[in-house]
Amino acid sequence: MDKTQHSGRRQTATERRRRELLEAAERIVLRDGPDASMNAIAAEAGITKPILYRHFGDKGGLYRALAVRHTDALLDNLRTALDAPVLRRDRVEATLDAYLVAIETRPQVYRFLMHPAEQQGQAESGFDVGRHSAPLLRRLGEELAKVISDRLDLGPEGEERARVWGHGIVGMMHAAGDWWLRERPCSREKLVEHLTDLLWGQLATVKDVAGGSGF
Repeated sequence: MDKTQHSGRRQTATERRRRELLEAAERIVLRDGPDASMNAIAAEAGITKPILYRHFGDKGGLYRALAVRHTDALLDNLRTALDAPVLRRDRVEATLDAYLVAIETRPQVYRFLMHPAEQQGQAESGFDVGRHSAPLLRRLGEELAKVISDRLDLGPEGEERARVWGHGIVGMMHAAGDWWLRERPCSREKLVEHLTDLLWGQLATVKDVAGGSGF
């Protein structure tokens, strides 16, 4: 076997082991949510914590790997929704619903990625979830902006407008979804309908309350 083949096989084995560790981490996250610890993940994987650190560096490295894994899956679902051969409003609804389905079906993973346990910042090497979740949301915004730019003719300021819309829509989905997941004030379908109305320009068409000055 030459050096290239040996190196390729070693890389494949490393990637497979990394995937197995991420799957073990995901099982613990699904069980413990934001309280998931490196000790519990290492135990689930049948290894020691130093070996886990060897693969990911620290909890931040593991977090980033899990975030990429779930962001990739979410983006695939969002692209599928945006490419569906249906009316544009239906595509908007499907896109919003794809995001909400993702956080509704795996709430513990969502909470791990977006909300630290109360003591987590001090518990594991000063891990700061906010420092890591912000890039995740920025990536979603940039990817959605690219999809919008590729599929819509937005004129001479198209790239700028697409980025504003992409980050704005992601911010809206994140804030509204976070609130909805905590309080469940309505069904997911009703939330999708309300958010689509907002994106569809209904704010410009509804009347002000009598005697009010509006926005």
